[in-house]
This record gives sequence, structure tokens and C-alpha cells, in this order.
Amino acid sequence: MKNLLWIGLLAGAMSLGLTVPAWSHHSHAMFDHTKQITVDGTVTEYVFRNPHVFLYVEVKGENGQPEKYWIEMSNLPNMIRRGIGQNTFKPGDKVKVTLHPLADGRPGGNYISIIAADGKSYE
Repeated sequence: MKNLLWIGLLAGAMSLGLTVPAWSHHSHAMFDHTKQITVDGTVTEYVFRNPHVFLYVEVKGENGQPEKYWIEMSNLPNMIRRGIGQNTFKPGDKVKVTLHPLADGRPGGNYISIIAADGKSYE
């Protein structure tokens, strides 16, 4: 009986060790961090929620046709520390965004800085 109790306690302790929270995050390998580009455009959507904030900007493409860029930003606490809040950007706002582009060439990337129409810079 005593051995059974110890086995139960040991099994319980081991299961606790297996349930430690796993802190994970996705890779940023999809962005080309050796390059920076700057795009001027109009905000079409702004998503201020975890796990990341996203800014969608319509930019005039090389062929003159509009392209929708998606810009991945950081998490809410980091954005708030940088002065970016839930109402910082609205559809229709003109912005200039500097970003690390997507490595596969699609329109989008990882935010470095944003200059709003009023000249305010968010880095």
C-alpha cells in the first residue's frame, strides 16, 4: 500500500512537470530582414488584437493597380508602449510604412515604422 502511494505521488509530480506552460511564438522567417521597403498608401483595415496587431494598406502597384499590403506588427503591450492604440489608425488614413518585406514577394511585411498623415512617427 505504501509503495502504491509513492507511485501515485511520483506519477502526479511527473504529470505536473509535463503541464508546464509552453511559451511559443511563430517564426519571422517569412520576412526578409535583410531588406527594407517603404510604401505610401491608405489604411483599409486596422486590427488591434492579440496575438499581433495588423495594418492593411492599399498601395498603388507598379502597374498602377491597387495592391493590398498586410503589415504585421507586434503584440498589444508592445504597440501601446510605442504609442499605438486601438484608435490610432482608421480606414481612409494616409500612411507611410517602412517594413521588412515578405520573402516570397507578396505585398506585405513586418512593420519597422509608420508615419501618419499628421507627421507623427510610430516606431
